[in-house]
Amino acid sequence: MTGGDGMENETFRRQAAGVFDERAEEYDAWFEGSLLFAIERAALQELTTPLASPKLEVGVGPGRFAEALGVEFGIDPALSPLQFAKKRGVQVCQAKGESLPYGGRSMGTVLLLFTYCFLADPIPVLRECRRVLKPGGHLVLGLIVADSPWGRMLQQKKEAGHPFYRQARFYDPAEVEQSLGGCGFSVEERRSGLGQPPEALREMEHSLPGLVSQAGFAILAAGAVP
Repeated sequence: MTGGDGMENETFRRQAAGVFDERAEEYDAWFEGSLLFAIERAALQELTTPLASPKLEVGVGPGRFAEALGVEFGIDPALSPLQFAKKRGVQVCQAKGESLPYGGRSMGTVLLLFTYCFLADPIPVLRECRRVLKPGGHLVLGLIVADSPWGRMLQQKKEAGHPFYRQARFYDPAEVEQSLGGCGFSVEERRSGLGQPPEALREMEHSLPGLVSQAGFAILAAGAVP
């Protein structure tokens, strides 16, 4: 990576974090009573992969998912959302995913939930996640699938300049799995949720094993390759 690339990545990171810093209260309030959040939370809770403690969420935001999943530690480059996460019992630290403030082999589980799409370059973050994972630990990724009704809807919001999504990049799980493999991970479990398209989201649903075509939410649980 050249110095120019590094400066561009830093600018990207600051812009992405800045929106959540400025609108932390608005973002946190969105989760309250949200059917979408309930479906995503249930899908994560339905993973069969054992998620050992201690757990760390990279990009913890206001801590809604961390609280639901019993995550003890959380980092985020945006300071304001961390105040909400702290009130939810998460031990928080303002930090970047590219430089995690934890020792090697110190975490049983690392989670990247809806954070991957806001990373200027995911590879350094994945390598850091692997560094802090204990042997036998797992990395859990939660992704909005690019080639799905949800991914297409959010891409349209991005192109329209929506403040929360204008810095986002959406991926297909196969592309993410390739990056995981290159960083020393092997995917052990895949789950899919959000089978209802955005315009027809009406009722609670549960996740399905595997990657289901047109499902909007994909979860990948990966172990570190020895």
